[in-house]
Amino acid sequence: MDSDDEPLTLSAHALAALSEFKTEEKERLEKFEAMYKSSEEQFDKNQTISIDVFQEDWQLSQFWYTDMTAATLGRALLDGADSTTVVVIASAPSVYAAIKNFAPEDVPTEHIYLLEFDDRFRVLGGPHFSKYDYNYPEDIPEHLRNKCHRLLIDPPFLEPECQTKSAQAAKNLLVKDKNEKTTGGDLKFKLITSTGERMKEVVQRNYPDTKQTNYYPEHKNGLSNEFRCYASFECNYWQFESDEN
Repeated sequence: MDSDDEPLTLSAHALAALSEFKTEEKERLEKFEAMYKSSEEQFDKNQTISIDVFQEDWQLSQFWYTDMTAATLGRALLDGADSTTVVVIASAPSVYAAIKNFAPEDVPTEHIYLLEFDDRFRVLGGPHFSKYDYNYPEDIPEHLRNKCHRLLIDPPFLEPECQTKSAQAAKNLLVKDKNEKTTGGDLKFKLITSTGERMKEVVQRNYPDTKQTNYYPEHKNGLSNEFRCYASFECNYWQFESDEN
């Protein structure tokens, strides 16, 4: 018999690893389904859910931030906010999950919303979740239209059309008054967009309020594309790049 026709066999070690993976995946799915059922029956805004419960869907270009990056971006959004500050996180569910795990005293506002294409994340946001498709930037929730003071938007695809349409959605979400202050004297308006470095020119064209910062967001599974953070403000976590040419 030709050796090419021989059936492929896995080593005992490989079979054990495959079995362990299947077991872990089954347990993860069972846990997620239980949480989803519970959230449908009665949403608990205080429940803590790790982003790791949600398997990344690469077809949707889902790549979760590391816990440190997600927490940093979340804190940058909330720093200096007050009880009336409206915060929106678009296409970055790992950041929303991080904020959900913050201590109550570190979350100054209850007006924090998640916009995401993947319906699984209703588990995280409950009534603060809205389905969002970057292809339709005009179809944003009416209760958030030009009501958002602070926005983190992470376009899912590193290509100009996605970036441009996401920027149009951002414009529809953000408040028009960019000079309003919080009760603590901080600017209410803050904009962050995190995306691949090769999108720099597109970002700068579409988000004139932002500048490239010296902060490098990191992902759990180590993306080969280098990511950069663009923001309308400096803070304890980053400064603007001194040379943007």
